[in-house]
Amino acid sequence: MFVDTIAAVSTAMGEAGIGIVRVSGPEAIDIVRKVFRAKNPERFAKGLGYRLYYGQVVEPDSGSSIDEVLVSIMRGPNSFTGEDVVEINCHGGLIAQRDILALLLRLGAQLAEPGEFTKRAFLNGRLDLAQAEAVIDLIRAKTSLGASSALEQLRGRLSRETAACRNALLEVLAQIEAGIDFPEEDLDLDSSEVLTEKLRGILSRIQELLKGSKRGKILRDGLSTAIIGWPNVGKSSLLNAFLGEERAIVTDIPGTTRDVLEEYISIKGIPLKLIDTAGIRTTEDIVERLGVDRALQALEKADLVMFVVEAGRSLTSDEKKLLHGISQERLVIVVNKIDLDPDWRPPVDGPTFYVSALERRGINELEDGIIELASGKQSAESAVVSNIRHINSLEGSAAKVRDAVNSLRDKVPPDLVSIDVRAAWELLGEITGETVGEDLLHEIFSRFCIGK
Repeated sequence: MFVDTIAAVSTAMGEAGIGIVRVSGPEAIDIVRKVFRAKNPERFAKGLGYRLYYGQVVEPDSGSSIDEVLVSIMRGPNSFTGEDVVEINCHGGLIAQRDILALLLRLGAQLAEPGEFTKRAFLNGRLDLAQAEAVIDLIRAKTSLGASSALEQLRGRLSRETAACRNALLEVLAQIEAGIDFPEEDLDLDSSEVLTEKLRGILSRIQELLKGSKRGKILRDGLSTAIIGWPNVGKSSLLNAFLGEERAIVTDIPGTTRDVLEEYISIKGIPLKLIDTAGIRTTEDIVERLGVDRALQALEKADLVMFVVEAGRSLTSDEKKLLHGISQERLVIVVNKIDLDPDWRPPVDGPTFYVSALERRGINELEDGIIELASGKQSAESAVVSNIRHINSLEGSAAKVRDAVNSLRDKVPPDLVSIDVRAAWELLGEITGETVGEDLLHEIFSRFCIGK
């Protein structure tokens, strides 16, 4: 239970129809009562929750009105933070929100730290840590699919699946430690095999969660996609075809693109950052050479590389060398200008798509291929894991379960096996916050915006 009351503006600053100032804590209702003059004071005096009260926020000393507002009361523990929460719905814009917040702070509220409302929801048991982190993922979602993934996590899907694995590990741990506490009931071969099968089942469930991590990271962070190739193969035309507009300058002169051009698009709900780069070639032009260097840097950092070649033109040895240096997992070969030579095939291996950027032929097939190659096929039954902290915990837990399985196979003493099983159980607990320290909590919630 917190003794202080916090307040903050919960909507983005700027011109808007509505702004919300949120207050949470034991004195939330009393502090707001000092500045709110309800149109129906008798009704507001009852302080009933889950209602909207119309009135004015006034300066208590002078009685001058600051803004016309609607006030909502949500009493704990049935509120977002688990405490008494009051939200003042005022007019949007800098002045009204700022003045109302300043008034609340003057009357005893403390300015909320970044993410403090959600942190209180976690510490008061309203959300677990995975659900709390889903709040910021939902706010920052770039596409509807990313938002849906965050919403599933906020509803507790990942938490439930993690809890099931933890409970299964706890049963295994209890059985092992019973054998340690009662050595006369030695762990025989049959029970060792039973434990091994249980651990393998748990490992399979963790690995199923990890299968969705690649897609989850893409849904959350987007896919950085570099368009790479030699000059005049149609890289900028391809970018324009994706965007459906003439964003990049296109000419017949090689080396037109001198710098990196970035644009964001959404393909079937997946956010893509398309990076159009300068044509890669040896050049004496200082500016073009800088563009080539940046193109190579983009190639190194990209999650996916669209290597564009021109239909009908033989690949140079330098092109083949560069192609062979790109890992197959992140390579898509795009044969452009098939309107000029529709039957031409490149003498290289890899996922290949045939397009005419000028005529916008083959673009839909290329988009489908990018999504399938980037995210793979994910079962609808599996939770989508997008948070790198969760992925690390799952991977660490899986490694400890494998160690425990190997130890049972090698007939390692039970007390050593239990160490690995307990470590796996604790690592899964980090996801929901059951086994995390204060430093990690502070680091996580500091990423949130003030007011959330």
